[in-house]
Amino acid sequence: MAGETVITVVGNLTRDPELRTTASGASVVNFTIASTSRTYNRQTQQWEESEPLFLNCSAWDSSYNPMAHNIQASLAKGMRVIAQGRLSQRSYTANDGTNRTVIELRVDEIGPALSRNTAQVVRNTNNNHGGAQGGFSQPAQGGYQGGYQGGSSAQPAAAAQGAPAVDPWSTSASSGSSFGSFGASDDFGGSSDEPEF
Repeated sequence: MAGETVITVVGNLTRDPELRTTASGASVVNFTIASTSRTYNRQTQQWEESEPLFLNCSAWDSSYNPMAHNIQASLAKGMRVIAQGRLSQRSYTANDGTNRTVIELRVDEIGPALSRNTAQVVRNTNNNHGGAQGGFSQPAQGGYQGGYQGGSSAQPAAAAQGAPAVDPWSTSASSGSSFGSFGASDDFGGSSDEPEF
């Protein structure tokens, strides 16, 4: 949307994401990202970290996107994440009667940073978030595995609209499909024409 400030932030979660439901029945998850930049000081020949930026974040479920539930099931305190969203400013009256203004990130996309971890993604089978379970677990090798799993028995929207039952880009597509063999060695002169390095 015009006039919105879109940013990408990389940092660590300072607490577990907290999922709550509003009075209207909407689901929202709140969490904080601490982002610290590192620069190399050539004089001391050491890495130096700046003061951390603590950014409050929120993400909402929608009728087609269970993002709040996915975040709560997949991310935990200490995880390094990459988040993209829109900066939002809101004002409120605190319990002591003072007016306060906060700036937060309304998250559009988020995921674990793979610069220091590994992750195994589990794709949602449908767009409904009933029966959420799973999350990223940290194995002994230092990576994260898992993801959001669950959903109701409702059919995905693509299947309801008559989408093809077979993915034309998959390797198991029929040999008659013009998409199924794209990129094969025969398309580019076969293996005998490949240069040797």
